Amino acid sequence: MEFAGKRLRHELKFYIHHHEYVGLRKRVGALLTLDRNSVDESGYHIRSLYFDNSHESSLYDKLNGIFARKKYRIRIYNKSDRTIKLERKSKYNDYVAKESAALTREQVDRLMTGDYAFLLDGGSELMRDFYYDLKNGAMQPAVVVDYVREAYLYPTGDVRITFDKQLSASVQSFDIFDRELVGVETVEGPRTILEVKYDAFLPTVVRDLLQLSSHNRSSISKYCICKERRKVFAQ
Repeated sequence: MEFAGKRLRHELKFYIHHHEYVGLRKRVGALLTLDRNSVDESGYHIRSLYFDNSHESSLYDKLNGIFARKKYRIRIYNKSDRTIKLERKSKYNDYVAKESAALTREQVDRLMTGDYAFLLDGGSELMRDFYYDLKNGAMQPAVVVDYVREAYLYPTGDVRITFDKQLSASVQSFDIFDRELVGVETVEGPRTILEVKYDAFLPTVVRDLLQLSSHNRSSISKYCICKERRKVFAQ
């Protein structure tokens, strides 16, 4: 499905307790393939630096349930600068679209000093849009989000099932390359965030495997959770 020239996918989110996670990952692991980017059976580490404007539109658009909204972030994996992505995640009710462009460590360092003219030379619509939003929307770093992702893939329907664990927010710094970056946990209790993404349909075999009903769904935004936790510590 496409909207405004973007490829849209379904995205469903759930909070599950630890005992549910243990049982579900066994069933999922028996049918689906573990993401090849995993460093071990626990998955891989994701760190994202989110940006927002002076009105905190990304935060309040989500909290107010605005139909169409977007977020920019810079993402790295396993606390390494080997792969760095600029991403824009657009949300249209239950559908999402994600665009990405590669960045270098030098470009991120320049960006953090307020030098972002290079974005106009990147040859990417995403980078150009980010430039104009930085310039005209007074966007700036908002929060660093950390978690461990355990991801499984199923080819039919391009299904991706992820268990996101150990969600934490930075409280003192926006330096995503700092391996000792201080963070605080943001999800109370032994809970895991389950996400289910797919294209036009969710295959019956996967739906039956998950055994999840619609009333268990939650409106979860890692950015909002971590941004609000950072605000508490800033008071």
